[in-house]
Amino acid sequence: MRVLLHSCCAPCAIKCVETLRAEGIEPSILWLNPNIHPYTEYISRRDSLLKFCNEEKLNLIYSGEYGLRSFLNGLGNSFSSSRCEYCYNLRLDAAAREAKLNGFDAFSTTLLISPYQKHDLIREIGEQKAEKYGIQFLYRDFRPYFRDGQNAARSRGMYMQKYCGCIFSEEERFSRPSNRD
Repeated sequence: MRVLLHSCCAPCAIKCVETLRAEGIEPSILWLNPNIHPYTEYISRRDSLLKFCNEEKLNLIYSGEYGLRSFLNGLGNSFSSSRCEYCYNLRLDAAAREAKLNGFDAFSTTLLISPYQKHDLIREIGEQKAEKYGIQFLYRDFRPYFRDGQNAARSRGMYMQKYCGCIFSEEERFSRPSNRD
């Protein structure tokens, strides 16, 4: 089975790729994340994923565009929690379309590994995009592997981000009361 795996970053990709390979699936990786802000964060995540793909001999499909302006324009005034739905829709639509155009059997996303993402919404949108494009959404609950993936990324010296990537989550990480007190 040929699977296109949308990836938000290398640390999230590690265990997703490992799990799929254990099933006999050799994924190709899609880098398309116009939500990531600031540009330096985008570059750090992209370069870390490029290095990971090279080390793991993974095929990488790379959009090559930053895309923040079009992401924000498309978001409009949806700065509330609906922004996540917009973001998932944008990236999963691109993954499904790219998978269909390039002859993949299915698509998936590393977003399914994060306990901080809206897992059920990601699954629902993935299934909608599968129906729209006539291609399978390969659903896996990768969340049990999240901590192991983070530890593996640290041991490999990968860049480790502190938030999902969007400007709003960056703001939230600084505006939340600290639990360390």
